[in-house]
Amino acid sequence: MAPHNGVNRLFGESVNGVVDAHVHLWDTAASRISWFRDDLDLPAGVGPEDLARAVATSPVPVRAAVAVQAADTEGEARWLARQSAGHGPLPGPVVLQYDARPDDPGAWAGMAQPLLDDGVPVAGIRLAVPGGAADLSDVAGMDALCEGLAASGRVLETLVRPDQLPAVAALAGRHPHLDLVVCHLGLGTGDADASWRDALAAVAARPRAHAKLSGLHCPATDDAARVAAAARAAVDLLGTGRLLFGSDWPMSARVASYAQIVERTAAALPPLDDAAATAVWSGTAARLYRLPAPTCPPTASPL
Repeated sequence: MAPHNGVNRLFGESVNGVVDAHVHLWDTAASRISWFRDDLDLPAGVGPEDLARAVATSPVPVRAAVAVQAADTEGEARWLARQSAGHGPLPGPVVLQYDARPDDPGAWAGMAQPLLDDGVPVAGIRLAVPGGAADLSDVAGMDALCEGLAASGRVLETLVRPDQLPAVAALAGRHPHLDLVVCHLGLGTGDADASWRDALAAVAARPRAHAKLSGLHCPATDDAARVAAAARAAVDLLGTGRLLFGSDWPMSARVASYAQIVERTAAALPPLDDAAATAVWSGTAARLYRLPAPTCPPTASPL
């Protein structure tokens, strides 16, 4: 079935499947998730089957998804890697969290180092520090992490707040051969104000810096205008070749259904030609996470 609404405007006839660059899986019965609380209104466990049901509702077919680790322990990282390895194309590539191991000089990947040493497929490492110092000075081993990722062809992801973006830009400047991806535009559900735009511009000045159009939506009645302002600023600063769609499922399910998140993101973007739309919805993620090109049209969604 052809895509519709805002997605049809973006894709035209060129759609060959979405790569969702940001989903989460977890099982609180198997591994403790430090931030998980009952009042967050989230399921205690979400696995590949739950993800498959969610993406099946998408107005365009989802052919792969990048699973970003929810916690930061080795046991939970191995659990996530097993989910990815045993369930076909979904979720797909795995990005693990960075938890430094300063007492082990050989562990440039921190907590994830044993998995890398064991040959577990890992597409990238995420530096999740929104509660840390603005200049990232409290992150141990950050430059060694970047050097290791660049040398091994992996991606550094960052989960940061707007005032940390200049430090991310400086990090990218010190490591020009590293592919770096800012989650949630470094903004999340905040306002796309001038200070954020200036900070994102500093990141965009680094040619191998990218950003995810993820984690932006909230229940507010004026949400569409706010997300559109953020998305259009990101297109202006980074161009479509350095932007990736991410649903942030199942966190996003507290705001809207999977299909609605796709449609809201599509509506927030400015008009794009087929090449630009393909980059945002699949091409950039496929390149960064080294996904194979689709060999045949994906199965049509039920919508």
